[in-house]
Amino acid sequence: MVPVRLIRAILRGIWAIGWRLGVVVAIVIALATAYYVVKLPPAQKLLDGRSRGSVTMIDDQGNTFAWRGLTYDQISAKNVSPYLRDAVVATEDKRFWHDFGISPRGILGAMLINIRDGRGPFEGHGGSTITQQVSKLLCLGQPFDPSKWKNEKAYQDDCRRSTIWRKIQEVPYSFALEWKYTKDQILTIYLNRAYLGAGASGFEAASQRYFGISAKKLDPAQAAMLAGLLKAPSYYAPTSHLKRAQERADVVLDLMTQQGYLTLAQEAQAKAHPATLSTAAESRAGGYFADWVMDSLPSFLSSQTTEDVTIKTTMDPQIQKAAESAVSEVLDKKLKKGSKVQVAVVVMSPDGAVRAMVGGRKVEPPGGFNRAVQAERQTGSAFKPFVYAVAMDEGYSPADYVEDTPLTVHRPGSPPWSPKNYERNYEGLVTLTTALKKSLNVPAVRVAIAVGLDKVREVAKELGLTTELAQGPAVALGVSNATLLDMTGAYAGILNLGQAVKPYGMVSLSLRGDNTPLMGQTGGAGQQVIKPDAAKSLIYMMNQVVESGTGRNAKLPDREAAGKTGTSQNERDAWFIGFTSNYVAGIWIGNDDNSPMRGHYTGGTLPAEIWHAIMMKIDKEKNAPVIPLPMAEPTPRLPPKVDANGNAGVGGNAGEDRGGNIAQKILSDVSRLFGGNRR
Repeated sequence: MVPVRLIRAILRGIWAIGWRLGVVVAIVIALATAYYVVKLPPAQKLLDGRSRGSVTMIDDQGNTFAWRGLTYDQISAKNVSPYLRDAVVATEDKRFWHDFGISPRGILGAMLINIRDGRGPFEGHGGSTITQQVSKLLCLGQPFDPSKWKNEKAYQDDCRRSTIWRKIQEVPYSFALEWKYTKDQILTIYLNRAYLGAGASGFEAASQRYFGISAKKLDPAQAAMLAGLLKAPSYYAPTSHLKRAQERADVVLDLMTQQGYLTLAQEAQAKAHPATLSTAAESRAGGYFADWVMDSLPSFLSSQTTEDVTIKTTMDPQIQKAAESAVSEVLDKKLKKGSKVQVAVVVMSPDGAVRAMVGGRKVEPPGGFNRAVQAERQTGSAFKPFVYAVAMDEGYSPADYVEDTPLTVHRPGSPPWSPKNYERNYEGLVTLTTALKKSLNVPAVRVAIAVGLDKVREVAKELGLTTELAQGPAVALGVSNATLLDMTGAYAGILNLGQAVKPYGMVSLSLRGDNTPLMGQTGGAGQQVIKPDAAKSLIYMMNQVVESGTGRNAKLPDREAAGKTGTSQNERDAWFIGFTSNYVAGIWIGNDDNSPMRGHYTGGTLPAEIWHAIMMKIDKEKNAPVIPLPMAEPTPRLPPKVDANGNAGVGGNAGEDRGGNIAQKILSDVSRLFGGNRR
């Protein structure tokens, strides 16, 4: 009997200690709960937990096409789609409407699963109720402190850590939430603060981002896909892997049916017609165009904004689609499998408003390398129009003549330099138009020297080139680097009759809900660089490049076009930049590592073909009016006479004097300035 008495005594002692300890724990929990209840603000103030704002971009049709930052749009559990409300509850906490904030059975079950899978009891499954998840989202009421956490991500990671102490703290905080707020309010906080991938904070923002509709209008398939993101937002984000997101949605639909939220017929219908992405979501948040606009703005109104900003842009979705599809069609057909050749495209209106931008063959995540604006590459002969722009501005005519004969230029302190034509032959006396349309190198050097290398660089800069330009006569052949955006903008200045334009993508910037813009248009028409008549002559010469010169692959069947090809040394870069009266488009291809391309690609091949394909698609989509180019065809002239020594002289009549004079002037200036000579 002694052992029995001893056991009873021990049990009484344990009970005595246990119930007193239980009372103490209950008092502590009650006091902690009361403390949290007092500290909790009205539920409405807990809906937006972001420390930074977002940027929403709108195209020229008034539709949203891109987001940056952490977007947020408010929603309520009472007016959200009932399918979404049911999907979230079925997936995350099927006892939500009846529990008291925590689920001991759920926590114990999760611990056993974690231990069974070889993890620690609080690693992996959490067994948390929706209320406990709200506690985590609110970080138990502890605000972000920059002095305590390295950054906001470290703060959020710490808030989501599952430890014994954290779980203990969650109990009174969850009780406080249940005491302070209704179930609808708790669910509303959850629906607004949950992160759902692709920079979307809350279900309304996610619904807009992925499907282009309000969370109030979600059908069962869409609701299930969004609820499925809660498990792993980045992994299941439909913009990253649509099929995986649809498979996860099927799991959610099963749970909804099991718990009576859907009939078998509704489940079958939803699985037969899974949710798909909106057009804007498929374009990966606006891609390169959106990145360019963001980079062109002050950081406090873009990447670092604490407000929600709305930007109206110049982007035309039809032209953007035309550019992307043309690139894919031409390159997929013409490039060898496994080719690493990259591409960049810029399409703009004559006033510099950028309508489309492609920065690479594949759309990269926001912040990726944008070849249209970040790659500085040798322009090759695409630079030559700036040389002839100066000549036209100096009073020369497209019908004037220049010698295409061997030339050696001697410069003090530099070895002799003998430019060669691409075809390694010479054509003798040619008109300036022929020199440009055939992209002859020697005449371009002669003309650049005759009109002045400093003047050539000055005009190129004033038309929009922002990079450093070579100092020697080789500048005429495009040995300098430039970006595609700058080059396309400079050609727009030519089409704009010599008036420079600054490319721009933003029309206005305002805070969400405020109709008064904080910033207006950032570009457009600038200074007059060359005379309008000079521009008309140059446009004629560039039209001949397309009609019968190196750019004939770009020729359009129904309207006039003008442009120029460009190929850098060893075919490292290939360009075609051209325009109709309606649009200017620039194309570049090359390898990112600046190695030669394999396949004999010049500006007149793939770039001109892509340009042609883009313009044909734009014509089909936009049905733009056929407007003649603003060009002036010159009066034909006879070539100047050449004496017995081969020197070009004055022509046979007054109408020919200019032809003889420029040929002789170019020869004499080469000799005078650089000791050039013919061989």
